[in-house]
Amino acid sequence: MAQNCLHCMKYLMFVFNLLFWLGGCGILGVGIWLAVTQGNFATLSSSFPSLSAANILIATGTIVMIVGFLGCIGAIKENKYLLLSFFILLLIIFLLELIVVTLFFIYTDKIDRYAQQDLKKGLHLYGTEGNIGLTNAWSIIQTDFRCCGVANYTDWFEVYNATRVPDSCCLEFSENCGLHSPGTWWKSPCYDTVKIWLHENLLAVGIFGLCTALVQILGLTFAMTMYCQMAKTDTYYA
Repeated sequence: MAQNCLHCMKYLMFVFNLLFWLGGCGILGVGIWLAVTQGNFATLSSSFPSLSAANILIATGTIVMIVGFLGCIGAIKENKYLLLSFFILLLIIFLLELIVVTLFFIYTDKIDRYAQQDLKKGLHLYGTEGNIGLTNAWSIIQTDFRCCGVANYTDWFEVYNATRVPDSCCLEFSENCGLHSPGTWWKSPCYDTVKIWLHENLLAVGIFGLCTALVQILGLTFAMTMYCQMAKTDTYYA
């Protein structure tokens, strides 16, 4: 009976981690594609230039692949040490996520202020050499969200040292339309506009977070159950 349970758990664990590993491959692939084709796409921070969408996806995909690989091999080979390594690594990741989320909610106001200051500094890198990722990101955000600047379109005046904004701020895009009068530009601040969009999609964000947590909890449960079952089986046959 114990052997049957072990075999059942073994294949469940293997399939679960195979899907986990394939997901990591997909995330890594998208990250590499973004890095190659879009440069540092979505790099808006001047303080953390490496914190781009591509780098985040590459790091996430790599970690997921490593964790999934440990789980797959540990399950199919029925290796207690690999299963324990998988459990510890996944537990550390889960706890770190909980800490980050908790700190985010505790220091929301401070993070808010710092983020706005940092984004305003980043505006000065717009259109400069080696910052195509930041330039593209701001152009896409301002066009898609119909906004201009971090807190106001006047944020761009300091960047250009003139009364002008990027062409992506224009109500109707045309060459050098950012030199026209403020009446032809979007007035909404991008920071608040994106925050409102996130609040409107909070349910989707929450569901994604809960699903991620559930997958990790299932992985921890499978790993520890299989580890304990193997330990009991070893003791029985010893």
